[in-house]
Amino acid sequence: MDLLLLLLLISGLQAEGPCNTTESVRLVGGVSRCAGTLELRRDGQWRAVGDPHWTLTKVSAACEELDCGSAVSVSWNLKSLEQSVWVLNPACVQNGFALTECVTAGFSSSIAHVNCSGEHLTGNEPAACSIMLHHSDSRFSPESVRLVGGVSRCAGTLELRRDGQWRAVGDPHWTIAKVSVACQQLDCGSAVSVAWNLKSSEQSVWVLNPSCVQNGTALMECVTAGSSSSIVHVNCSDSVRLVNGISLCSGRLEVKSDQSNQSWSSVCEADFDQQDAEVVCRELGCGAPSVLQGALYGEVEAPMLTKEFQCGGNESALLDCRSSGSDRNTCSPRRAVGLTCSEPVRLVGGASRCAGVLEVSQRGDWRPVVYFDVEMSDASVLCRQLECGSALSAGERKNLVIRTMWWISSDCIQAGAVLRECLAPWPFERSLELTCSNLFQPIICVSSSVGGASEEEEFQVSRGSSFTISCSIQPQYPGGSFQLSFTSSTSAHNYTQPAVNHSAHFLFPAAEPAYQGSYSCVYHVHVFPHNFSSESRQLTVSVSDPTVFIIRALVLPLTVLLANSALYCYCKATRGQRPSRRGHMELDY
Repeated sequence: MDLLLLLLLISGLQAEGPCNTTESVRLVGGVSRCAGTLELRRDGQWRAVGDPHWTLTKVSAACEELDCGSAVSVSWNLKSLEQSVWVLNPACVQNGFALTECVTAGFSSSIAHVNCSGEHLTGNEPAACSIMLHHSDSRFSPESVRLVGGVSRCAGTLELRRDGQWRAVGDPHWTIAKVSVACQQLDCGSAVSVAWNLKSSEQSVWVLNPSCVQNGTALMECVTAGSSSSIVHVNCSDSVRLVNGISLCSGRLEVKSDQSNQSWSSVCEADFDQQDAEVVCRELGCGAPSVLQGALYGEVEAPMLTKEFQCGGNESALLDCRSSGSDRNTCSPRRAVGLTCSEPVRLVGGASRCAGVLEVSQRGDWRPVVYFDVEMSDASVLCRQLECGSALSAGERKNLVIRTMWWISSDCIQAGAVLRECLAPWPFERSLELTCSNLFQPIICVSSSVGGASEEEEFQVSRGSSFTISCSIQPQYPGGSFQLSFTSSTSAHNYTQPAVNHSAHFLFPAAEPAYQGSYSCVYHVHVFPHNFSSESRQLTVSVSDPTVFIIRALVLPLTVLLANSALYCYCKATRGQRPSRRGHMELDY
């Protein structure tokens, strides 16, 4: 008996036996008929599948051939020795060929473990084929990515394997955005921090192509060989993550509470409160929670967690909090926790909160941003992220010693990414100092001759009626002007008026369909020697046709009048007849 069969027999001692649903695909060593180690037979040989790039697409193909439902997740068992396995060609599988037609012989210690629901076999189970992560070695990843030397499998020095070689990553511009890709491929939570480990001498490393990573390609497909003494050290959250958000600090909350099956679950809004949110935001290296509301970031894709958290607010991780079983049996998909944490960014050492050295925090470690030849357009983007209006100046402040700061990419800033996602560690002695206008945001509102006034985001006016859009701002500087910007699907216009008593009013004497669109107020002011501006939120105006309402207003009373007249005539005619005794009885009744 060869080593392969011996290992398979050992792994299957607790199982009922192999599930051989076809002549060439089977699952062995599992706890159900559609679960276990995936084996294929080709040329008369049964071998386990050991492809290190096993994906959900391939899992779906396996589950389909096993008549066991659709794929949900992917997992692995790590054996102590490499053994003969089948490795799959992804393009072949995706083109619809049978699995046995897409394999080649190889060697691996990573064996695919499949769980299928068996819906088509029993008719009672949900249509899902789950491949669950079971890592005997916490450093192992199916994507040839691992973290070593950290306190958990989701923290440590980042290493990639390519062409059979494990090497550390030494990219000098490794950012938190790239870290998030590594965390995802490791099936860890959200990216929390990135740092450098300095070695005494240069060593062989992998360097990543940034554009390749941003296009969603696997990390190991984006590396080239190089040398460096600066090694990337990353930190991912172990058991919480935010998904489908607009940044790493926002999204729908998912928790991995059971480390044995490695599955992610959403949390019901009723089982989560503000103190729980404070712990999650701290665990993810973000600022304080700013928005906590269900269904903010899409429908639930993961199962719901039946656990109520009871955090005190000072815990370092959500799973450190006390918890209890939830009283509910179900939770509406629209009640899954959506969380937005503030970005950990500030200006310090200036005359106001909108002036000073720019600093960003990672897990409570505040560090300044490296000074670079910043354009005023970049500085204005940074000021807007700080909610401080426009940039008045950008300069440098020199430190006495070189220290590790944050380097930022101008392209990343101009692309609209939040500042934290553009950072990379960098040793330097000059930090970026900003002075922002701290200009308040203008207020926009609309009033109509027939509909009153409103500050809501949407307003409807009747065609032909007059309406006025007003712009105002809290007093800070004298003078200035307001520009009313209008955009529609077919045109764009700008109207300008001087600010009188910090406000301006734009009159539209007769509403027409051409006035339907979005309006915003932009306040411009000159404070020697700078010009700066601030923009309001957008207001949407729609124009309705009053003719429809007039017709309804006339037709409905007329219809009621005619109906009443007909009923009156009918009753009068009925009284003129001599009803029978039975007729009298029915009428009295």
